[in-house]
Amino acid sequence: QVQLVESGGGLVQPGGSLRLSCAASGFTLDYYAIGWFRQAPGKEREGVSCISSSAGSTYNTDSVKGRFTISVDNAKNTVYLQMNSLKPEDTAVYYCATGLGSPCPYEYDYWGQGTQVTVSS
Repeated sequence: QVQLVESGGGLVQPGGSLRLSCAASGFTLDYYAIGWFRQAPGKEREGVSCISSSAGSTYNTDSVKGRFTISVDNAKNTVYLQMNSLKPEDTAVYYCATGLGSPCPYEYDYWGQGTQVTVSS
């Protein structure tokens, strides 16, 4: 069965860093793209970053460029989101999702359950 499991969230001070993981099972990331999304209370879900391993391409939304880096470890079938210089407005539940596309999936076939990121002093 296809599963995506996010981990690595937590509480961090402004300016700090976190590394989120999205572990995939039931399929290989060699041929699928992964997108990271986030949703804060009272706000719409926002696309953050995407990666296509097969195409060797990535995408980052403007608000995180220069701060977040997406990467994939094909041997571990895991996608990472390295988040640096975190701001309070980055506080949200972060989700990963997968589908076919490059660098972002055209449609999202599967979603993880999310991991909470809280940036606060």
